[in-house]
Amino acid sequence: MFGAVSTSAPNESRLNREQILAALEALNRALAGRGVIGEVCLFGGAVMVLAFDARPATKDVDAVFQPANVVRELARQVGESAGLPANWLNDGVKGYLSAKHETTQGPLPQFDHLRLLMPTPEYLLAMKCLASRIGAGSGEADDTADIAFLIRHIGLKTPQAVMDIVAAYYPSGQIPVKAQFLVETLFEEGRV
Repeated sequence: MFGAVSTSAPNESRLNREQILAALEALNRALAGRGVIGEVCLFGGAVMVLAFDARPATKDVDAVFQPANVVRELARQVGESAGLPANWLNDGVKGYLSAKHETTQGPLPQFDHLRLLMPTPEYLLAMKCLASRIGAGSGEADDTADIAFLIRHIGLKTPQAVMDIVAAYYPSGQIPVKAQFLVETLFEEGRV
């Protein structure tokens, strides 16, 4: 049912599109077995893989979900039976949520007991810029390619247009200076 988890760097498992979808289908079946309708709002790499086909894999599935305790328990069971990383579905993204929490179903698949949502592309871009992770080595998180993809996807033409979107979702005091530098660099290097 699930493919083997590939390894792209030492000690770093990666989940591809098929593995994520199979795990979500299994989560749907587990929810159906309990007679529960669940909702999972995907973020980060999972959206880049599933909604945009912008990259082949992600380290984990960042999400917020309801009912939280039931989804967390069933996701743990799905992960154990499928040999997925313990945190394959996690809510560590909660610290990056905006008060202007705009979501959509987008092109995500839907299931009978599991509703999938994602942030709007602008919201996801703002979140990625807020994090502005620049991996220094193999296996380290890096938002650069995702930010560049989203800038192109949305059709933004200037660094200021990008930063205006970020400012629409987060207070200026919360936006790190490195976000502005990263966005300016992407435009200067012609990556967007």
